[in-house]
Amino acid sequence: MQALASAQKKSMTLNELSGPQRAAVLLLALGPEHGAEVWRLLEEDELRIISRTMAQLGAVEPEAVENLIVDFAERLSTAAVTGSFDRTEMLLRQTLPAAQARAIMDEIRGPAGRNMWQKLSNVDCELLANYLKNEYPQTVAVILSKIKPENAARVLTILPEDYAIDVVNRMLKLDSVQKVALDHIEETLRNEFIASLSRTAQRDSHEMMAEVFNAFDRQTETRFLASLDEINKDAAERIRSLMFTFEDLTKLDPASVQTLMRHIDKDTLARALKGAPEPIREFLMSNMSSRAAKMLQDDMDALGPMRLKDVDEAQMKMVNLARDLADRGEIMITKNSAEDELIY
Repeated sequence: MQALASAQKKSMTLNELSGPQRAAVLLLALGPEHGAEVWRLLEEDELRIISRTMAQLGAVEPEAVENLIVDFAERLSTAAVTGSFDRTEMLLRQTLPAAQARAIMDEIRGPAGRNMWQKLSNVDCELLANYLKNEYPQTVAVILSKIKPENAARVLTILPEDYAIDVVNRMLKLDSVQKVALDHIEETLRNEFIASLSRTAQRDSHEMMAEVFNAFDRQTETRFLASLDEINKDAAERIRSLMFTFEDLTKLDPASVQTLMRHIDKDTLARALKGAPEPIREFLMSNMSSRAAKMLQDDMDALGPMRLKDVDEAQMKMVNLARDLADRGEIMITKNSAEDELIY
């Protein structure tokens, strides 16, 4: 009955199509060969909206498709072209080698970026740390909460350790920062005024700090968490629960492990497992064929002695790849929680 009802559903006309539906029809009409370039230009949220719309579209009148294409061509022929920073950066990254595109955009952007917080994210971390070490820790906490987590992590490792731990503790206690305070910080930093900024978006400070700690190398992460344990044990435990580490790979389900293994390059995998604890190594290799596991073991043996730094870098690559795959919905990451258990 459902199939019959679907077959009897009236085809949609041009006037009945919404914006996302018109985009979906155009991409369907273009097909994979001619539409691939358009798909690559879409943002993540646009991809999701159009894909969902396309899946639910149903039948569209042939005349509507033809009229839509004609209408699109007419609009395109009379449309003005608007240049922008984002558009320029996107086109350069898609047409030039990554290093060349980055160099051009860095020259356009200058050392400080498009707005104050992007500017700080593009300042050399050592220069920023040297500047911030003379500021009040609360001010530094606000600043580091506004820049990229990887940049904040780098700055914290450069700052004196006791001072950095004080900043971390203050970042955990940050609530919304009012515009007047941000304006004062901007003026103090002698950067451009940001009219559009009103308040920092509310965000769980522990989640923010978990991202920062994830960006630390293994030794720094352990050292900072141990220090934080002494002054704010609850916060340290909360951060640990939100972090995703190399050891958490053992919590992946078999399908997720196999997906991760397909995406990781062999050299990185061998280096990561070379220095991995035996339970983790056994878990990951148990999700491989015996032949693949034997080849991996041979690769690890051939590496010889390795520096701990190189092992940590390889393990971090695996962790970052797992996060990326999870963000794309290709694997599922869980923590130790009854809510995350799967029922078969």
